[in-house]
Amino acid sequence: MPGPAPEDDAEEPANDGREGRRRSPWFTVPLSLVLGLLAVAVLTPLTVGGRVWYQGRQDERPRSDAIIVLGAAQYNGVPSPTLRWRLQHALNLYRDGVAPAIVTVGGKAPGDNYTEAGSGRAWLIRKGGVPASKVFAVPEGRDTLESMRAVGNEFDRHHWTSAVIVTDPWHGLRSKKMAEDNGIKAAASPTRSGPSVQTRNTQFHYIVRETGGYLAYVLWGEH
Repeated sequence: MPGPAPEDDAEEPANDGREGRRRSPWFTVPLSLVLGLLAVAVLTPLTVGGRVWYQGRQDERPRSDAIIVLGAAQYNGVPSPTLRWRLQHALNLYRDGVAPAIVTVGGKAPGDNYTEAGSGRAWLIRKGGVPASKVFAVPEGRDTLESMRAVGNEFDRHHWTSAVIVTDPWHGLRSKKMAEDNGIKAAASPTRSGPSVQTRNTQFHYIVRETGGYLAYVLWGEH
């Protein structure tokens, strides 16, 4: 008599390849990281650019120890139009009683006979009628960071702690940051004349440039 038929092996579930196609959790983590870094890379410059734009539209003039005039080009001792606009604005602040002293800033290019600081000081005394004892030249630095370090030393010498910075609108945020990093409680009162405010295109150009400058300073300490 034939024995019972051998039992069939239990059916194995068909492998349709879906298990092999399951996403590894290691795939989603790098993707999330990439997306996060991309968001930071996009949002950070936009945020800083917004701060540069906003600061440039403010006119801060609290009572302070001194007014700082950041340097610009001079031609054989004669301030360029950009520097003259800054000096005139600082003179107006001084006459309005914002601060009892003015500090002019800036060194000289190779081959120059005069510094930006010295040219500015001479203009304020001769053209603006400011007493010589109230104008202090800091003829050091070919960029904002070098100048602010020298200004910080000048403020320490006079035991000053606060200042109103006069510069172009879009330069205000970075200038304030550098001043504060050198021990100065800073505000900014920008000029409203000059190449940086002539057209929307030039304004956009300067805002982008200052955004990069601010990030370079905060991240790497560059001017």
